[in-house]
Amino acid sequence: MTPECRESERPRFPRVGRLLQRLATSLFGCIASITTVSAQLPDPSPLTNPDSQPEISLLTIGPGDIFFERFGHNAIVVRDPAGGDALLYNYGIFDLSQQDFLLNFARGRMRYLMAVDDFDDDVQMYRDEGRQITEQRLNLLPMQARALVEFLEWNARPENAQYRYDYFEANCSTRVRDALDKALGGALHAQSEGRSRGYTYRLDALRLMAPAPLLMLGIDLGLGPYADQRIDYWQESFVPETLSTLLPLITMKDADGKDMPLVRPTVTIAVGQVEEPPALPPDLRWEFLALGLAVGVAIVLLGRSQRVAARIPLAVFATLFELFCGLGGCVLLFLWLATDHKAAWRNENLLLLSPLCLLLIPAWIGAFRANARARNATSWIAWSVAVIAGIALFSKILPWFVQSNVQWIVLFLPIHVALAMGLQARPRVPIRAR
Repeated sequence: MTPECRESERPRFPRVGRLLQRLATSLFGCIASITTVSAQLPDPSPLTNPDSQPEISLLTIGPGDIFFERFGHNAIVVRDPAGGDALLYNYGIFDLSQQDFLLNFARGRMRYLMAVDDFDDDVQMYRDEGRQITEQRLNLLPMQARALVEFLEWNARPENAQYRYDYFEANCSTRVRDALDKALGGALHAQSEGRSRGYTYRLDALRLMAPAPLLMLGIDLGLGPYADQRIDYWQESFVPETLSTLLPLITMKDADGKDMPLVRPTVTIAVGQVEEPPALPPDLRWEFLALGLAVGVAIVLLGRSQRVAARIPLAVFATLFELFCGLGGCVLLFLWLATDHKAAWRNENLLLLSPLCLLLIPAWIGAFRANARARNATSWIAWSVAVIAGIALFSKILPWFVQSNVQWIVLFLPIHVALAMGLQARPRVPIRAR
């Protein structure tokens, strides 16, 4: 999706360029096509007659094939029944030319934008991608519809278009939700708050990213205990699909004060060709436990051998593993102490991905040499890393450690223990006199 421009000014991006732009917007939240915002936005009002009754809809786009499309997208549609025009009010835009954009992105201080798109153009784009498109017409009262359009027009002005982005609490879907709730006088919030199916931010993020396993695992490692709080439908509507499912459960008062459904029957504009996300992410605890134990046993066996064929693969694996854990720990510390990514704060995986692992790399590089042995200090550091990983397992019985990371503990703990055993300092063999 691109910001709405007059037809003669609308930028045309090649397919590859559009994909690259959309890739840049897509970390743990709603994925939308992006572009640099035009210096001049059009009049965002779709109404040819200011007194006409606008028709309001929610447009929901399902997941796409590419990993950065897995969260889907949504937007508010405003139709002019007199002129037949339809505009899409879209909160999934940001400007790459913003000052310190990359720095702000890394520090969790992203500034996203609200823009106005042409309905037909965007629908055709999503059709071409094989994604499901549904539209839900809303039974808003005339004064509610007018109030919503006025708010959207105000929000689309350049001086009001920016907002502070958060992938769980302030993304393309939550801004749509908030705009609708404002028009309904808080009815959406009141009827969705406290109602829950027991999901968490982590569970939603992982199940939606399950078709991209490596990215799913990276997200799981990077999320802290904030992501494990139980969320209600109001909070879970950061997922466009959830907001679409929630709206038919909402009722409102008609002109006579009687209850009526907020949503008319849902219209499917395009049937998706992409497999639907699973209801739950995969449970990897047993698989990771088996893998961790198998790797740990292999390390112990290789460490006891004096053969070159055993020493070299052990040293290669250990060096890469310690590098991964050490750098991973530094990243988790940075996210906690130097950014506003609160979903990554106080990450208990720091007990498993310790920066101390970087101090063990020289010892494992030295293990390529025959008869190499670790110094006592290095062995002490290795066992400290293993003990800290053991504390992560013990912490699961304490109420202050609520992060869902058992699968990572049972994977990393056996490996850390086995590597500490492999670096156990051996006493020097005394040299016999001739």
